[in-house]
Amino acid sequence: MSLTTGLMEGRTSLEMSDLARITVDQYEELARLGTLADPGIELVNGLLVKKMTKRPRHSATLMVIEEVIRAITPEGWHVRVEQPVRLPEHDEPEPDLAIVRGKPIDYLEHHPGPADVALVIEVAAASIRIDRGDKLRAYGRSGIPAYWIVNLIERRIEVYSAPVSEGYGSLVTHEPTSDIVLLIEGQETGRIAAGDLLPEPKLP
Repeated sequence: MSLTTGLMEGRTSLEMSDLARITVDQYEELARLGTLADPGIELVNGLLVKKMTKRPRHSATLMVIEEVIRAITPEGWHVRVEQPVRLPEHDEPEPDLAIVRGKPIDYLEHHPGPADVALVIEVAAASIRIDRGDKLRAYGRSGIPAYWIVNLIERRIEVYSAPVSEGYGSLVTHEPTSDIVLLIEGQETGRIAAGDLLPEPKLP
């Protein structure tokens, strides 16, 4: 669905060309001044985008993923959950999970940038259009080495690598029965059963 179509509910005649994009610097300045007080907003492609309301399945799945990823994150890296990543020049998304260089205290004065990030993960259901679209392009053109979409709709993991200017040059889709290799700076740090990232409700 296009932006124009999505805005039709508000009976607007605005086109994409009518909108003004802001930079990451401008976005962070607005936040510093307290103008942006809404925690449900993130900057994607220079536009203020509402984050999707998280349903129970999304929240529970993210907590499971965090536990699994933390267990195989090596020393010198840490896991951030739903925290900003600064992607010059027009993006500051808040991925569901990111593996970031160093320790949390290293980022008291700035958000991590592309050189600090080994992997971003988005848990996708209602958000899958944006996760496969503008967010994928933002992560790829910024040089984030790997991007995983935990696709709750089709129950599979989409693993993107080889970043290019328009996104990623490689996509490998993992069904629940396959294993995913976690690579950090080209080194394997662990293997994950894709099914472990796709929990199902327990039957009564």
